[in-house]
Amino acid sequence: MPLIKVQTSVSAPLGEEVEALLKSLSAKLAKHTGKPESYIMTAFEAAVPMTFAGTTEPVCYIEVKSVGTMKPDQTEVMSQDFCQEINKALKVPQNRIYIEFADAKGAMWGWNGTTFG
Repeated sequence: MPLIKVQTSVSAPLGEEVEALLKSLSAKLAKHTGKPESYIMTAFEAAVPMTFAGTTEPVCYIEVKSVGTMKPDQTEVMSQDFCQEINKALKVPQNRIYIEFADAKGAMWGWNGTTFG
C-alpha cells in the first residue's frame, strides 16, 4: 500500500542504477512505515520538464503515499533519508527536492479487486 514515486528533470541513469535506486527506496519506505515490503510500490520518471525557483537546473519531486497516518517526526526522518538517497543517486541538490507525504484512507486505496478499508 505505500508508494514512493520519483519524478526528476535529469536524464535517466543506466537501467541497473534505476533498479538499484528503486530497490533501495522500497526497502527504506518499508522500514520507515513499518509495512511489509511485499506491499511497497516504487515508480521513477526521468527527463520530466520541470522548473524550481524559476530555473530548469536539476530538480526532483517525490510523492510518498500510505494507508494510515504518517507522523511529523516520521516524515522528517523520511525526508532526510530520501533527499540524501536522491542526491547521491541522481546528483539533484537536496534544496531542489520537494517531497509530498500523503495519508490515504483504506477505503480510498484499491488492491487485488478490493480496498484496504
